[in-house]
Amino acid sequence: MDNREIPEIRKTITLNAPIEKVWKAVATSEGIASWWMGNTFEPIVGYEFILHAGQFGDSPCKVTEINPPNRVGFDWDKDWHLAFELKALEDEKTEFTLIHSGWDSEKVTAFGQPHSVIREVMNGGWESIVNESLVKYVEA
Repeated sequence: MDNREIPEIRKTITLNAPIEKVWKAVATSEGIASWWMGNTFEPIVGYEFILHAGQFGDSPCKVTEINPPNRVGFDWDKDWHLAFELKALEDEKTEFTLIHSGWDSEKVTAFGQPHSVIREVMNGGWESIVNESLVKYVEA
């Protein structure tokens, strides 16, 4: 690892929901739209889709990995990779981990912000998206 790399964002939580329910939330277009953002996602490796990122416009994405019901991964915009990892726990609970990688101190985002700045913003954003929006949706 050279000094240009900025650590990936990782968020791990335990959800009070069975893995099949959490999988639907993170690996279907409707599910992702319900807790994160509108999209044209299809769970097919190589599929190109769009994330409707509100004020930032539409972001091109590409599915890189589908491993039901444990992992979904996709490239997001020009630099990032996002993965959702699921692990079934006892009592119909699921461990969910979000991994947002691809950070580079020498790069700027599609909208001209340094990665180092945006990582902090997104780290905070993921904190509430994962701990509030996802929990609310999956545990409803």
